[in-house]
Amino acid sequence: MPAPALVPFSSQAEAGQQPDHEPKTIADLTREVGRIAQDRVGRIRQITAQAKMLALNALIEAARAGEHGRGFSVVAQEVRGIGAEIEALARELETGLTARIGELQQGVDAMTAKAEGERLVDLSLNAIELIDRNLYERTCDVRWWATDAAVVACAARPDRDGGPGTADHASKRLGVILSAYTVYLDLWLCGRDGTVLANGRPQRYPNLRGRSVAGEPWFRDAIRLSGSDDYVPGEVRREAQLGGAQVATYAAGIYETNGAPACGVLAIHFDWEAQAKSIVEGVRIAQEDRARTRVVLVDAQRRILAASDGKGVLTETLAVELNGRESGIVRDPRTGAVTAFHRTPGYETYRGLGWYGAIVQSGT
Repeated sequence: MPAPALVPFSSQAEAGQQPDHEPKTIADLTREVGRIAQDRVGRIRQITAQAKMLALNALIEAARAGEHGRGFSVVAQEVRGIGAEIEALARELETGLTARIGELQQGVDAMTAKAEGERLVDLSLNAIELIDRNLYERTCDVRWWATDAAVVACAARPDRDGGPGTADHASKRLGVILSAYTVYLDLWLCGRDGTVLANGRPQRYPNLRGRSVAGEPWFRDAIRLSGSDDYVPGEVRREAQLGGAQVATYAAGIYETNGAPACGVLAIHFDWEAQAKSIVEGVRIAQEDRARTRVVLVDAQRRILAASDGKGVLTETLAVELNGRESGIVRDPRTGAVTAFHRTPGYETYRGLGWYGAIVQSGT
């Protein structure tokens, strides 16, 4: 059976593209209009200054001409008056245009910020949807593999023929499954009392057989499940028995017959760090914004589960309060930082556990 791959990033690439560039185009046009207006008003002032200078020179020459220059003096005065009116009009035009262009620029800036914020929210949704679709596959895997004949036989009669034969056969079967999948660190077959009977990678993770996991929350919840359609979803954590690796453990009960209590539990340890990293690092952020952008996945308590910068995973809490909202944008007026987020909508039968995708951009 081929390993299910991560959902391609084609839809993510589409979501990551600029939405028609309209706000940016309008902003550019607004700045161009302001530059042209300022240039033309400046030119009018230059011409008006020249006209006033000519009128002054004409008055001087008319005064020298005496009686013969009186008529010319009247014309010069009129030219001077017109120049003053044009200068006043230029001032009014400059004041009015500056104010209106400033208002237009503010509107464009607000429109641009809104469009960019919505784009970041869409990217946040895309990131959480990608991991949800991936984890949905994990819920299908654990329920399906828990019905494998070798798994059921080992859990139901772990001591048959002295035990090792059955456990060894189950371990080999789990190893075959792992050889076709690249997203798991190990699979554990546990008896009803919580003892690990077999695992899929005994060479890589030795000495697991015989250990007790009875105290693990995933085991306690899975052993009480009512049927093969149920499963225990995995919270992200570090597993000491797997070298401290970040895992999301999904568990399902093993049933010998329908309606009977579970005779064991199958636990599959999803290689969380590698798979989540490919998603948060793959979000299409503009090149010029990458240095100031951080993409994260967080749980319902805002604990960082994955981060594009690799920092704070499982130790840091997202600073922004989400207050149970489905999606939105939070702006820090002091720093100019923007946090866009979207809660998981779930996928098929996978509820998503209330996780969020979030994108944090520092102020420019």
